Amino acid sequence: MRRTASRLAASITVAAIAVALPLPAAAQPSSQPSSPAPAKPDSMAKPPPLPADFPLPGGTDPDTKYNLANECIGSLNQGTDLKNKPWGQLQLRFDELHHFATGKGQVVAVIDTGVKQHAYFGGRVLPGGDFVIPDKRGLEDCDGHGTEVAGIIAANPPAGSDIGFKGIAPDAQILSIRQSSANYKGNRPTAAKPEGEDLPAGTLETLAKAVVSAANQGASVINMSVDNCRPVASGPITEAEKQLQAALRYAFEQKNVVLVASAGNTGEHGCPDQRNGIDPNRPTHIVTPPWFSDYVISVAAMNRNGDPAEFSVQGPWVTVAAPGTDIISLDPATDGLANMQVLPGNKQVSIQGTSFAAPYVAGLAALIRERYPELTAKQVMERVKLSSSHPAAPGGRDNLVGYGMINPIGALTTLIPSEQGVAADPALDVRAVMPAPEQKDWTPMRVALVGAGGGVLLLLLTLFVVHTVRRNRPGARKEVRGSA
Repeated sequence: MRRTASRLAASITVAAIAVALPLPAAAQPSSQPSSPAPAKPDSMAKPPPLPADFPLPGGTDPDTKYNLANECIGSLNQGTDLKNKPWGQLQLRFDELHHFATGKGQVVAVIDTGVKQHAYFGGRVLPGGDFVIPDKRGLEDCDGHGTEVAGIIAANPPAGSDIGFKGIAPDAQILSIRQSSANYKGNRPTAAKPEGEDLPAGTLETLAKAVVSAANQGASVINMSVDNCRPVASGPITEAEKQLQAALRYAFEQKNVVLVASAGNTGEHGCPDQRNGIDPNRPTHIVTPPWFSDYVISVAAMNRNGDPAEFSVQGPWVTVAAPGTDIISLDPATDGLANMQVLPGNKQVSIQGTSFAAPYVAGLAALIRERYPELTAKQVMERVKLSSSHPAAPGGRDNLVGYGMINPIGALTTLIPSEQGVAADPALDVRAVMPAPEQKDWTPMRVALVGAGGGVLLLLLTLFVVHTVRRNRPGARKEVRGSA
């Protein structure tokens, strides 16, 4: 079935419709109430180092009991064929790219709202766990977000079909871990209400546990299209953020997993309405997981004109950018495709968000790991950065798009000296010496001026003599006489 589908919930309540937004699971509030002391704004561009003995979060059970509060999403089912290739797919040259790698043998964990066993996955979705309803094992997607994200990574329509859409790593396996949902709610304590209130599923603590679980299950890449935004002024690093930092460090350093996260969307789930401050070293808000950039590739969104998407949150942690507008992916309510979502008021808009830029990079990481299995997670991260189309900024990086739009062909074919054991050229202390000021010799100019002046004077003298001679020649002047 090839249909344009919306992500409209069957229920007409505002809460149900809200799950159609690009990041239904983006808000990851901490379940631990706290009142931290204010922090200096310039101290939050990078997180503080984590103690080596900080305990690793563990467990696979939900943090509370969750119940379905809104009906799961449905489809507009308008029967519109989507046969064209998305612009992002053309921009990243999938047809050439898959001559080098297809993601075969790679397991990409999608920590999200769950992933449906869509027909275009061909049975490659593995149950990884469920922090919402454990019995579902991550294979239910009531919100639709996780299925769309996973489709960009690994969807593969049947051979011979006239469908243009395809995932960037069409032979990769998806390990689905449901960590969040806007349609399931449970009672959790908060700083405002220590006694608890009904909140959507998903916290930083369960995200940390999901990362550890995915790493222990053998994922080579983890995609996290979920974000938590908070003001810098709210305080220093929290205990929940430390748990996530510990989980990411464990997955990256000990389990050798490539970690990819969306950069966040402006105006959503606590993220700023603007681009997060004018000083690159003084963000007004921090976004996690991207904040932990030592371990995470943070992905901004680009539009089809090659400009940063206006909704993409900037920050010193942004690593690279990828297509994030006019998205086509799997319809989570049917076995077809979707390119639209429905907002409150029945307004239909195209699918967009940094949530959908991140899976392009996660899929690219899977391709790199297939083609270069000897590379470490850090080397894969460096390959992605070095091969990107750098912006015209000092060091080839800025806070909007990081090191620029990813270049998958370059990432799979570029020769990187450090991978061959070739040390980088040492920096040279070269002093810029300006040449001494030139001492102008004006003698030739003086001679020329004197000569020219003499020539002019001689010419004037000659003209005067000639004129005088002509006036004094016999017959040159005749006397005129009158008659009487």
